[in-house]
Formats: sequence, structure tokens, C-alpha cells
Amino acid sequence: MAITLSSASLPIFRTGLANLDHCLAKAEANAAARKFDPNVLVGVRLAPDMLPFAAQIRIACDAAKLAVARISGIEAPKFDDNESTFADLRQRVAKTQEWLATVPGDKLDGREEVDITFPVGRDKTRTMKGEAYLKHYALPNFFFHVTMAYALLRHNGVDLGKSDYLLGAQAGN
Repeated sequence: MAITLSSASLPIFRTGLANLDHCLAKAEANAAARKFDPNVLVGVRLAPDMLPFAAQIRIACDAAKLAVARISGIEAPKFDDNESTFADLRQRVAKTQEWLATVPGDKLDGREEVDITFPVGRDKTRTMKGEAYLKHYALPNFFFHVTMAYALLRHNGVDLGKSDYLLGAQAGN
């Protein structure tokens, strides 16, 4: 079977988000075991000029839904960026997963050469063909923010390993 935009995006985003939720669950369990409120992790950063943990989760979710929406031509749902607890962040991941499950693969397939214009920064845009956008911008952006979330949790003592990050790949998803 040939690789299609739907097969190269939808299951990848769903697996990455499922792995992210798994890491969030482990962080909650770690906080309970260490007897602290997991919500203190919502604002952690690796560097002062870095976006906080909550923003990493929001952007990972937005990267997945906006990539699929832009390629397919379907409007993505808008979520308020007001998550302030682990429960809120896990709900954001779940809502993104639920929306991705509604997108038919055939809405993405065949759109490899469609121009995708998207914001980069506050006041600029960039245009790429659908396939190039997915491969060279959307997927790397998604994985960057998932990785940053993982790194922030790991840095703060959550017992995570590579197997947690690659959980879906191990299951054959």
C-alpha cells in the first residue's frame, strides 16, 4: 500500500497524542507518590525564555489539528488556551483526539500539491505544498512540542523513558 497524506498524518498524530496523555498520567501518578500537586508542573520551563509546560501541550495539540485541517480544507475546532491544571491539559489532548477521529482520510489524500499557507510567528506567513508542509513543518513541529513536554516532565523527576515516548510504536499502531 502506498503512503498517503492520511496514513502519514492521522495515525501519527493520534499515536503521539496518546503517548503524550500516557506521559501526563505518569506525571500525575508520580506527583501522588511524591506527595505534591501535579499542577505545579503546568508552568515549568527549561529556560526563562521558553514557553511553559502547558503551552507545550497546547501547541502539540494545535499542531496536530491545524495540520490536518489545513491539508484537508476542513475547519479545525477552536479551543480556549486557558488550561491551568493537569485535568485541563488531558482534556485538551482528548478533545484533539476526538476531533482527529472525525476526519475522513479521503479529505487529506490527493492534496499533496495543494498550497498550504500558515502563520509563522506573529506577523508572517509561509506557503508550502501539502506534502512538503506535512513532512517538513507540521510533523517536526508536533514532535518538537511533544518532546519538550516529555523533557520538562523528565527534568522534574517523572520516571519516564524512551518506551513511554514510543509507547504506540511498540504496540504496532
